[in-house]
Amino acid sequence: MIRALLAFALTLLLTGAALANPRIKDIADVEGVRDNQLVGYGLVVGLDGTGDTLRNAAFTRQALNSMLERFNINVREADLRTGNVAAVIVTAELPPFSMQGTRLDVTVSALGDAGSLQGGVLIATPLMAANGEVYAVAQGSLAVGGFSAEGDAASVTRGVPTNGRIANGAVIERELEWDLAAQDTVRLALRNPDFTTARRMAETINAFLGADAASAQNPSTVALSRPAAFRGDMVSLIAEVEQLRVATDMRARVVIDESTGTIVMGENVRVSTVAIAQGGLTITVSETPQVSQAQPFAEGGETVVVPRTDVQVTEDAGDLGVLERSVTLRELVDGLNALGVSPRDMITILQTIKAAGALQAEIEVL
Repeated sequence: MIRALLAFALTLLLTGAALANPRIKDIADVEGVRDNQLVGYGLVVGLDGTGDTLRNAAFTRQALNSMLERFNINVREADLRTGNVAAVIVTAELPPFSMQGTRLDVTVSALGDAGSLQGGVLIATPLMAANGEVYAVAQGSLAVGGFSAEGDAASVTRGVPTNGRIANGAVIERELEWDLAAQDTVRLALRNPDFTTARRMAETINAFLGADAASAQNPSTVALSRPAAFRGDMVSLIAEVEQLRVATDMRARVVIDESTGTIVMGENVRVSTVAIAQGGLTITVSETPQVSQAQPFAEGGETVVVPRTDVQVTEDAGDLGVLERSVTLRELVDGLNALGVSPRDMITILQTIKAAGALQAEIEVL
């Protein structure tokens, strides 16, 4: 009975450890399965006097003239003063394997000096990819989360009224050519390149398929070939492989954001034997000016202010703490906290330990 309970506990322990590892689909991307950025230049009309000032925005006036000429209206010689039009940049993400006729959400951002896009309507705008080809066309009414209101002596602004979205505002006109199912080989790209993780991923895939179908080509790429014994296309193979769990590894790294005082350290960070003293230097400067007044009936006398400055310097002795060899991450943090070190001072201490050659990790400052 006791042996059975021990075996059951060991099984639960091993299962929990395996489930703690991430899936391949969470740490790697498949070649060809990616989004594509689309961008376009267009006009928003129907604004309530909050559009671009045409005499200040030459690109808005030129775009407005070009649009009207398509309707056989020539106003190039006219002095347009409308404030209901704004030039905008339209952006969208084209999902992988999107079919013609499906819709996309688009983001619309003012390009000129428009005050707000509230209530505006985007005129048909072609959206192009990096290769210059048009893949979608956007049009529709904007939904703006921010607003702006003003009077003669006060104004208020909430959010960003010059930025809006159009849900399902673009229609895909062109599809991307990529037949993934017919491929015999694809590459898996690790989001965090690492030699050990790439090798473990290949070994896990080969153990699951029972064949040498995967091989690590470099720290960020694992090549996957469809085995001859596998019945199905490449899509089915990827669906099976992406659910496998892999024990990931990472380099010892300390990431520091000096603007916010944030410090993030990996579990592999180690510190050699080093002594740390954290002291404080406080300088206090106080001004107590005095008034010096001339004697009564003195000729040429005047009242002056005589400065009186008092400077005091106080230096804390600070404690000298010793961190033993190969200190772990938890011991390092506990030791620095015991010294009463603030996050700002901890950043300086970590950089000093690195300069002394005692920090066995890479420091990255954002």
